[in-house]
Amino acid sequence: MGKDVIIACDFAGAKETFEFLDKFEDKKPFVKIGMELFYAEGPSIVKEIKRRGHKIFLDLKLHDIPNTVKKAMAVLSRLDVDMTNLHAGGTKAMMEAALEGLTRPDGTRPMLIAVTQLTSTSQERMESDILIKEPIDKVVMHYASCASEAGLDGVVCSPKEAGKVHELLGNSFITVTPGVRFADGDKGDQVRVMTPADAKAIGSDYIVVGRPITAAEDPVAAYERCCREFIG
Repeated sequence: MGKDVIIACDFAGAKETFEFLDKFEDKKPFVKIGMELFYAEGPSIVKEIKRRGHKIFLDLKLHDIPNTVKKAMAVLSRLDVDMTNLHAGGTKAMMEAALEGLTRPDGTRPMLIAVTQLTSTSQERMESDILIKEPIDKVVMHYASCASEAGLDGVVCSPKEAGKVHELLGNSFITVTPGVRFADGDKGDQVRVMTPADAKAIGSDYIVVGRPITAAEDPVAAYERCCREFIG
């Protein structure tokens, strides 16, 4: 499986998004559309970015009762995105229902991955706020195993956990890792972070990079640096 850098287009609206993407001219980076942009612009932003030739990771992190998630995924499958996700904490039943809803009549579907624990979650926050007392690594591996058993393609996890996920579930089970920062950059509100080169070494399949690219003085140069460090 080829590695790729996904740019998190965490902008407030279409204007800022297209101004950013226009900087890349003939390049067509893989982009992530998250809650802020999707809720501001709706499906039209997905369709337009897809029309421009970009691969899309639609990052809405669904988490609800299985039937609701199944119906929502059936709607998202019609947007022709390349990857979408949900929270593994919604149980295997929810993940199985999501996969069923996402699969089109012809058998095709986007990649479906599960969020294990958010990269802003530390052991202390997990224990105090959501009363999970197990070590965070153990929790992530359990959630990843449940996602694999439900038939999903992979998980969103910290780069620090990607190698362990592959050891447990094999290299074909993909790892999508946010929380990636340049060695000389700011960590922001991420807790469990790693550089692109380190993420490559430890086995991440895709890295999701936001502010180190989108807030850079030269976003195209920052993206190209990311690609050099992660893909080679």
